[in-house]
Amino acid sequence: MTFTKTTEQSSKYEHLEKMSVSELLSNINQEDKTVPFSVEKALPQIEILITQIVAKMKLGGRLFYIGAGTSGRLGVVDASECPPTFGVPFDLVNGIIAGGDKAIRKAVENAEDDANQAWIDLQEHNINENDVVVGIAASGTTPYVIGGLKACNENNITTASISCNAESQLSQTAKFPIDVVVGPEFVTGSSRMKAGTAQKLVLNMISTATMIQLGKVKGNKMVDMQLSNSKLVDRGVKMIMGEIPVSYAAASELLTKYGSVRKAVDNYKGH
Repeated sequence: MTFTKTTEQSSKYEHLEKMSVSELLSNINQEDKTVPFSVEKALPQIEILITQIVAKMKLGGRLFYIGAGTSGRLGVVDASECPPTFGVPFDLVNGIIAGGDKAIRKAVENAEDDANQAWIDLQEHNINENDVVVGIAASGTTPYVIGGLKACNENNITTASISCNAESQLSQTAKFPIDVVVGPEFVTGSSRMKAGTAQKLVLNMISTATMIQLGKVKGNKMVDMQLSNSKLVDRGVKMIMGEIPVSYAAASELLTKYGSVRKAVDNYKGH
């Protein structure tokens, strides 16, 4: 099969500069609506990967996302949201971006073109055979990401990928590839749009489903979330009230004493 970068193909829309704001928004929205259907086609691939991640984490493994530019930033965002949402250690899910943390805010020239740097970056985290590394690249051709997965394969580390082009080099390198083919962007080649949205949806699924499988959610509640602001503390108090017959004040006292919804409820029921 011939590899075609559909993410780089010309937009279906012409003369964007002549469109009104209303037309621009309507057309962008029309394109955005197609993304969940593209993700749906990849659900079997996503399921296989999550099963692998859960199994590795039960052995003490970790999850790493590697990427450059928008893809790298999306990995960093997903990783950074796991500790506050699910109460897991900060190093259980890790986001690594080409060019280092400064690249989160500002593009680092040529960072994505270094095929050797990702493995160097991963080694700083003492990467090992229990870990899973997911390479994220809309194009499926980013040297930083492909090089990182190749090195992981050589060292018997489980590899996966999220790409928005079918049959890409990245997909062929990963042991567990996920292809979400979203087609041409509204602005030609601007893969932060549909491709970025698709990647975010897949990352949401990976981290959320994994954490649920690992017991970090009870019912439909984030019982292990970090209580880092007053909104979350209030939510936690109300979760406790929904689980055990106590007043708001008593629930608040339990939450303060035990530090998490799960521990507050378990200790109350244990007495």
